[in-house]
Amino acid sequence: VQLQASGGGLVQPGGSLRLSCAVSGSIFSINVMGWYRQAPGKQRELVAIIQSGGSTNYAESVKGRFTIPRDNAKNTMYLQMNSLRPEDTAVYYCRVSNFASTGRYDYWGQGTLVTVSS
Repeated sequence: VQLQASGGGLVQPGGSLRLSCAVSGSIFSINVMGWYRQAPGKQRELVAIIQSGGSTNYAESVKGRFTIPRDNAKNTMYLQMNSLRPEDTAVYYCRVSNFASTGRYDYWGQGTLVTVSS
């Protein structure tokens, strides 16, 4: 399984950006797709996840501003980011977790940098 993240860039505070994560390879019927971010000097943190059934969870800091749609037909996940703040500046990573009877298998994308600055 390979993940290709894209869409990062420089945006002004209050602006919007959409990240994409294209997944190639086998995605199991039970899976979780998610976005994580890591700001300079900080640990990687969860931003949002979406389960194969469609349920979502968001970090408190992004609730109401970010959404995580997915297109199963295209094996692609997105992160729609609105009302961006300087504290959203980070490298954003996508992850897919496949669940099988043998365990959980995690795959990461390479990261895409989002900079929120005027």
